[in-house]
Amino acid sequence: MIGHHHSSTLTGWREWVSLSDIGVPWVKAKIDTGAQTSALHATEISEFERDGAPWVRFVAHPWQLSDEDPVAVELPVHDRRIVRSSSGHAQERPVVLVAVDFVGRRISAEFTLTDRDGMQFRMLIGREALRQGYVVDSAASFLGGKPPKHVRRRNRARGVETPN
Repeated sequence: MIGHHHSSTLTGWREWVSLSDIGVPWVKAKIDTGAQTSALHATEISEFERDGAPWVRFVAHPWQLSDEDPVAVELPVHDRRIVRSSSGHAQERPVVLVAVDFVGRRISAEFTLTDRDGMQFRMLIGREALRQGYVVDSAASFLGGKPPKHVRRRNRARGVETPN
């Protein structure tokens, strides 16, 4: 691409990522080229003002199928977006900027906050974030590596891992 001077980091269709700046060391994310904006599973979402600026308070839940280890977060509201789900339902969501450690790189990405409790992945990484120099290999997974086994077990909400 002419005019773009960033790397072409290869990512799989799912990756382990870190949101360490907000206290989430590991979360499994689906790389979703069908989604424009990234999304983070959040509950107890409430907006408030701090020094005249809009902020949002929410609870992040990093583990699939579990409410264990919730992380309380407060961030400035970066934007608001109307997001249409794959079923056609439109929802206005607050957008926050979060640093993401993703396949060996740290990027800043916009995340809409929404309750993804019924979804397999607690996080989606969409096209806006991927434009920062990522190429998706739809046949690959976890090209950025995996966390230690005890973290992966915790994500499964049980003590035993099943093979992929």
